[in-house]
Amino acid sequence: MDTPEKINANDSTPNNTFLSTEGVSILDSMDQTVSCCSTENDDGLAAHEKPGYSLRSYVERFIETRIGLVPVIKAQLGKDDLFSTFYVRCGIRRYRYTVSPGLYAIGNPDKDSEVLITANFKLTFDMLRKELDGVSAWILVLNTKGINVWCAAGKGTFSTGELVKRIADNHLDKIVDHKRVIVPQLGATGVSARDVKKQSGFKVIYGPIRASDIRVFLKNGTKAEKQMRQVTFTMYERFILTPVEIQTVLKPALITAAVLLLLAGIGPGIFSFSGVLQRGGISILALAAGIFSGAFVTPVLLPFIPPRKFALKGIIVGSIFALLPILFAASAVNGMAGYLALFLFSVTISSYLAMNFTGATPFTSPSGVEKEMKQYIPVQLASLAISFGLWIYSAF
Repeated sequence: MDTPEKINANDSTPNNTFLSTEGVSILDSMDQTVSCCSTENDDGLAAHEKPGYSLRSYVERFIETRIGLVPVIKAQLGKDDLFSTFYVRCGIRRYRYTVSPGLYAIGNPDKDSEVLITANFKLTFDMLRKELDGVSAWILVLNTKGINVWCAAGKGTFSTGELVKRIADNHLDKIVDHKRVIVPQLGATGVSARDVKKQSGFKVIYGPIRASDIRVFLKNGTKAEKQMRQVTFTMYERFILTPVEIQTVLKPALITAAVLLLLAGIGPGIFSFSGVLQRGGISILALAAGIFSGAFVTPVLLPFIPPRKFALKGIIVGSIFALLPILFAASAVNGMAGYLALFLFSVTISSYLAMNFTGATPFTSPSGVEKEMKQYIPVQLASLAISFGLWIYSAF
């Protein structure tokens, strides 16, 4: 994603990549850009037009600073931003949805305005800027490889070294007269305030967890209220994560469905195409029930399902939804072995996907996740093997 910056390195434009061209940045396909006129317009944008390039839709204008021009971004999200957000929420090109690292402005900031630090995951960038309508500030975007602040801090890309580098590269000491930057609280695991101060001279102030609190935080003189320091995981916050969980499992699910259809044809006549249609349809329904219960229902209802362990939560919810394929299995399954096979298969899928959701929640620790996986993955594998064996046995 650094290619556009290299292209602009020798011209008069700022280091921030606010220009795009076909084939240079993946953002061209995700973020529809506005075209520049060939003549100077009121915002002075046309001066930055280059053949084959167009300005990013979130760039409003440019301001002159002590280090040159800096792009001013819009607080309001456009239709293209909203559509792109929908795609990313569904897991489409999620890890390629980025903005270029560097310095941006919002409103009309000056030498006394605060400097807000964020990640170059565009969804994070958008959530911050939409909360800054009417606020004048500088935004310093770190190169987190397209990962949100919390995850990037854990992975080491939202880090002390990256922050110090961006402060130096963007000559922040010439932009503002004060020596402070505001880092999201969820980035604290990756950014050492003491080391940043020692290496750059800038003091780190840890801001609120949620971007929605940033306006009040700034109004209070960078003082955080108690609720600004508390992580929430509401039903809505869990719900908006489920499309990614479902999208992630789609490809493995298609492969599994093909295997299920093949197994469904095995029977007394060696292979039966009628079996593929009847038994195959029921087994795919069991797969769908497992995915729905484990990747959607369990995450949404997470706190209301009694056990602490996610795999057990998936088993409880999966046992309920596994009844659905069994109700439709009467004409396709002979004997208890077939019913048990469908039940075990659907519940196991649900349990595994529910356990997989641990990586998206603040409810568990890395050591707890590792312990649970070591405990339940062997059980899940054994359950799958038994269900496949029973399914084949029930055909004879």
